[in-house]
Amino acid sequence: MAEEKIEMTQAGLDEVEKKYRYLLDVERKEVLEALVAAREQGDLSENADYTAAKHKLGEIDGQIEQLQHIKDVAVIINSKDGKSKKINIGHTVEYREVKSGEVNTVKVVGTVEVDPLASKSPIPYISGRSALGAALIGKEVGEKVTVECNIPYEIEILSVSYQSSDK
Repeated sequence: MAEEKIEMTQAGLDEVEKKYRYLLDVERKEVLEALVAAREQGDLSENADYTAAKHKLGEIDGQIEQLQHIKDVAVIINSKDGKSKKINIGHTVEYREVKSGEVNTVKVVGTVEVDPLASKSPIPYISGRSALGAALIGKEVGEKVTVECNIPYEIEILSVSYQSSDK
């Protein structure tokens, strides 16, 4: 059975690599040092420092494994080639909700890059698999589309752009 690929922007994969390297080169080494120091304290059965370090090492190893998996199956979507005007992963989209007239801007990204609360970037990052993202993928400026969710709503696409990174 073929493994599912994870579509991402290059900026998203760069962030994964940065976190992977930090966990492997910095955090894991610090925890291993703490583990060695805790072992030197003697009796491990009642050693809280040893138990905590061992638990933290397991968490970090799990995160490293998860990030390595993402790197292994990532497929970079290059939306800046200019050959298509259709929305894809990597595009920043400005749209207007037809009923309310409210104008919003989002960046469509891969599932592991999602930041819907815009905590890391000036605009929300939404998955191309979310209801809004799925409605936008493959569409062009000027199109009106219905976002299929619990309470469907219609939007009009106002502009589409590509920036290599909004972070």
